[in-house]
Amino acid sequence: MNKKPQPVSLTIMGKEYKIACAADEQSDLIQSAQQLDMQMRQMRDSGKVAGADRIAVMAALNLAHELQLMKNQNAMLNQNLSECLAKMTHKIENVLENQ
Repeated sequence: MNKKPQPVSLTIMGKEYKIACAADEQSDLIQSAQQLDMQMRQMRDSGKVAGADRIAVMAALNLAHELQLMKNQNAMLNQNLSECLAKMTHKIENVLENQ
């Protein structure tokens, strides 16, 4: 895998940004920029938020909130999985001891 940073051209709200990124991460970066662009355009078009700076901050807050929700959900899923594996291990050990 190529980890050497290469420039990637991204367009967000009509402005072009060149970002150095490892070649194997370019696709994710482009998708992230497209998601940010979509959120910012939706906010601008709704008319509820004015100014590019405010739109960027609100979009960042929305994405950070979404990320935090996903992290919390992932932690709960990991905990549930660990509990299930512990129960399964206990059952297997009981079966093996009773043979």
